[in-house]
Formats: sequence, structure tokens, C-alpha cells
Amino acid sequence: MCAQVSSRRWLNLQEYQSKKLMQESGVTVQRFYVADNAPDALQAAKRLGAKEIVLKAQILAGGRGKGVFDSGLKGGVHLTKDPSVVGELANRMLGYSLTTKQTPKEGVKVKTVMVAEALDITRETYFAILMDRACNGPVMVGSPQGGMDIEEVADKTPELIFKEVIDIFEGVRDDQAVRMAANLGFKGPLERQAADQIKRLYDLFLKVDATQVEVNPLGETPEGQVVCFDAKINFDDNAEFRQKAVFALDDMSESDPTETEAAKWDLKYIGLDGNIACFVNGAGLAMATCDIIDLHGGKPANFLDLGGGVKEKQVYEAFKLLTADPKVEAILVNIFGGIVNCAIIANGITKACRELELKVPLVVRLEGTNVQEAKRILSESGLPIVAANDLEDAAKKAVAAIAKK
Repeated sequence: MCAQVSSRRWLNLQEYQSKKLMQESGVTVQRFYVADNAPDALQAAKRLGAKEIVLKAQILAGGRGKGVFDSGLKGGVHLTKDPSVVGELANRMLGYSLTTKQTPKEGVKVKTVMVAEALDITRETYFAILMDRACNGPVMVGSPQGGMDIEEVADKTPELIFKEVIDIFEGVRDDQAVRMAANLGFKGPLERQAADQIKRLYDLFLKVDATQVEVNPLGETPEGQVVCFDAKINFDDNAEFRQKAVFALDDMSESDPTETEAAKWDLKYIGLDGNIACFVNGAGLAMATCDIIDLHGGKPANFLDLGGGVKEKQVYEAFKLLTADPKVEAILVNIFGGIVNCAIIANGITKACRELELKVPLVVRLEGTNVQEAKRILSESGLPIVAANDLEDAAKKAVAAIAKK
């Protein structure tokens, strides 16, 4: 496949936002404050009154601890026992870009820092609740080997992976929670405490319509406390209509502006590095279109999925996005009209071509519902639209159109 793509942008929360959701469900996390300026970060450190403080830059990317700021500061995570240095550290984080293995080359500007109590961890475990198709519902997964890649644990020591299928109507039973806590290696009073945390995490899982709540590590401290030190929450975006408060937390400032604009029109867009724009309905068809362009010597400029139930306005806005990309030298429209009416697409295309004064070659392949009417609309439009018989024909013509320029 020519590019790794996803059909939509998933909701991704900052670390402190996930921790707030956990707090609200009674899950034990480190005490923390959030600051967007150095003086507030300093005051937060003093208010914590902790033996040791951890200062974390908040961006939607992993590998922060090994990242580098353009201020010269190394590391997006710093530990200190002296609260007075927190302000100075925050001053070299806030407003500067942090580059990690998971960020763009230019890094991501840090707008917020989390000032938290640093706790010692005597033992780390892994715990997650996730939706499992094979079980037709939620499943608990845990391992006494936490703080590391769970896939590596599953590969090298599969006997250390424990699962419990949850009855969606019954919820997590006490015996299940205790058994999982014991399998994670918690003993004595900690076993009961861990079982309680497991049940609270399941409450959170249901409360926010999560598809996964992953805690790595779920650890124990020298003081005998079970703490969720880090968590990753994935959400069911089909539940956005009833999780408005959660989805309102989405930090779009780190998103690609074109992707953000596309989302306003319910379009799924991902920019690529080629010069042939792809205008397709359906994620699978969009990936196939990218592949066949690549097969015939071209390079896709994007992945754009119209989805179903498309309106003329969406077609127009999609063309606006595509033509705004200076890399685009040709546009390939590939529509299979199952639940999509091809005539709607054709009307949207002709309207966009006229109003946007399209200046790049346009190749259109339509098939399916009302396709004959759609082809009539395009042929009678008087516009320089190149018709294609099938996907391969469309890809060849799009690549050839650029070669002629």
C-alpha cells in the first residue's frame, strides 16, 4: 500500500485531561495542577508541597521525555525536589516547540504543562479494558509485567497475560476484579485496593463511552497505595452526540488545518506528499485509489473520503480543499454510488468547477446509483472533464494528464 491512512481523526486527549476524567470516576492518580505560564507553574509546585515534583509538557505525542525544545531545553519531562526551579523549567517549555519521534520535524508548540506530585513506584503492572469483537463486548486484560510494551510481553511471555470477559449487562463482578488484582501480583490489602481501582476504571469506561482504557503502569507505591500513573483512553466517536463535554476537550490546535476544515464538513482528509488529488467515497475505495495511482507511476496528494449521504455542498467544499493545495496538479474523482447518488456528485462537481475556476485536469469515474443521469450532467456541462470507464482507466488518465503538462 502506498500510504498508511485512517478514515477519520480519532479524539485524542492530553494527559492531564485523561487524568481529570479518571479523578471524576474516583480513580487514584497523582495530585497535579495545570499551568499555561511560568508563574502559575511555580505556584502550582509550591501548592503541591510534594517531596518531588514532575513537570510534563502537554502535547499529543509520545516520547516526550527524550524530546528536545527549540529553546535548547532537553526533555519534555523533568523531575525535581526543588519547587523553585519549576518556574524556570516551565519558562523554557511554554511557547516553545518540542520535537519527539512522534512529532513533525518542526515539533509541536507547548501551550500547557502539568505540574504533578512525583511518586516512587515499587512495582509496575499493566491493565486495560477494551472492546473485543471476538467476545462481543468488553474484556479486561492485565499483566504483572507493566511499564513496557504489552505486545512484547504477549510475544515473549504469553503466560503473563490474563484476560477476563465482562458481561455487559452484569458489569465487573467482585470475584473477577479480585482475581485480576491477584493475577497482577497485588497482595494483602493492596489486592482489595487494586480490585476497587479496576471496578472504578470500568465505571469510567462505561461513563465516557470508551472503546479502550489502558493504564500502563498501574503501580504500587512504597506507602502502600495503588495508583494509575498513566492512561490512554480511546473513545467511540459514534457516541459524540451524548459525550459532548468529553469531545469538547478535543485540542484541534495540534491538528493539520486542512484536516480540521475537512472535519467541519464531515469529510475525512489526510494530506500526502504526491500531486494527484483523490476524491473518493469510502475508506477502502480511497486506499485502493491511492494504490492504483502509485501502481501507474503517480503519487497521491491526499486521502479524501466523502463517506455516505453526501450533499452537493460537501462536494463543493471538498474541491475547495483540494484546489487549495499547491502540490495538486490533477484531481481524480472515483465514486461508487451505492448509498451515494451519482447525480448529486455530478452537480457538485460542475458547480465547483465553475465557481472555483478549476485550472488543473479533472478525471472522473462514476459507477452505481443514477450514474447515467450523472454522466449526462457532466457531458452537457461543457467543462473539460475527462471521463474514465473504470478505476484503472481513471488512474492512467490522471497520471497521463500530469505528464502532458
